[in-house]
Amino acid sequence: MKENILNGYKIAKELYKEVGVDTDQAIEILESIPISINCWQLDDVEGFEVNRHQTSGGIQAIGDYPGKPNNIEEFREQLVDVLDKIPGKKKVNLHAIYLDAKERVERNEIEPKHFESWVQFAKQHNIGLDFNPTLFSHPLANHGTLSNRDPKIREFWIEHVKRSRNISEYFGKELGQPSIHNIWLSDGLKEEPIDKVKPRKLIIEALDDILSRKVDKKYSIDALESKLFGLGSEAFVAGSHEFYLNYTAQSDAINTYDMGHFHPTETIHDKLATLLAFDKNIHIHLSRAIRWDSDHVPVVDDDMIAITKEIARQNAFDKVSFSTDCFDASIDRVKALAIAGRSVAKSLLIALLEPIEKLKEYENNKDFTNKLALLEYSKTLPFGLVWQYYCAKHEVNIKE
Repeated sequence: MKENILNGYKIAKELYKEVGVDTDQAIEILESIPISINCWQLDDVEGFEVNRHQTSGGIQAIGDYPGKPNNIEEFREQLVDVLDKIPGKKKVNLHAIYLDAKERVERNEIEPKHFESWVQFAKQHNIGLDFNPTLFSHPLANHGTLSNRDPKIREFWIEHVKRSRNISEYFGKELGQPSIHNIWLSDGLKEEPIDKVKPRKLIIEALDDILSRKVDKKYSIDALESKLFGLGSEAFVAGSHEFYLNYTAQSDAINTYDMGHFHPTETIHDKLATLLAFDKNIHIHLSRAIRWDSDHVPVVDDDMIAITKEIARQNAFDKVSFSTDCFDASIDRVKALAIAGRSVAKSLLIALLEPIEKLKEYENNKDFTNKLALLEYSKTLPFGLVWQYYCAKHEVNIKE
């Protein structure tokens, strides 16, 4: 480790110690938090189905930056490059369309065998795997999936999600850590529907069927991802926040909060304590919305820091899991994904370095003056010196 980085860390360590923060402990906690890296940034959410379908469901990657992988081998090479650029514990978040199969496989036919090579990849690189059924970019998804009025189409998607759960459970058993099985569907309408209850009743029936088989949470955790609106579903999305919040209150599934899936001026950090108060687990998709759910590459900004601080202040890292979620084809895809992962890690470290115990002490004593003063002072503490040390410890070049 370079002497200037080590010396800088020693200075930072002493300054943080003065406000009651142990930087070594903060780093130790950060090293225990897996950050799940969304694979679909690398190829613009296309996947490797032999019978590949046109991207739909409001999914739109803008740009034609060179270097997109041509096959699964190149894809994994780029993924390794990404993982090497992000310090700490990591997972990879896969969609069902990233199966490894030479033959045509319909989505209601996917099996763990189609993802065996991903398990080998994960073991080789000491990472975990999360999983998502792909309920978009398919001819049978054009008019709804789990809310489709046609029972045959609905059954097709129910079977797809059931098989996705099996694959997630397989990941958990093989890799010895829980796999988040995240369900997101783009079912909705461009114009206001007359009946907003019927499609939701159908989704309830479908989810009840899908989740009827109990899965040990040490292997797989079901999460439901809500959305406010999307391209082609501006007026109505069946899987809204309120809908899933009610559903998870009476099921074993947890809620996924995507930073881009709410009103443009709405942030999610204030919502987290609501679920934590009920001892509920939460999954978070860390993205960056610019005026709408645009899935920009996450950066260290106020929204990101507000989320990580809320979790750190409640010491809820055992209840919250994190995944990046972005796709931008206008810039280098590998570096974009590395920036995303590092931004999450930086934000987590900023949160872990906050003098939480001292701030709580002031708050409990109704000493709001010193609380505010300490909050402002802590903003000037040299987080960057701790970050440089953390990256150097993990042999990551932060300038790449």
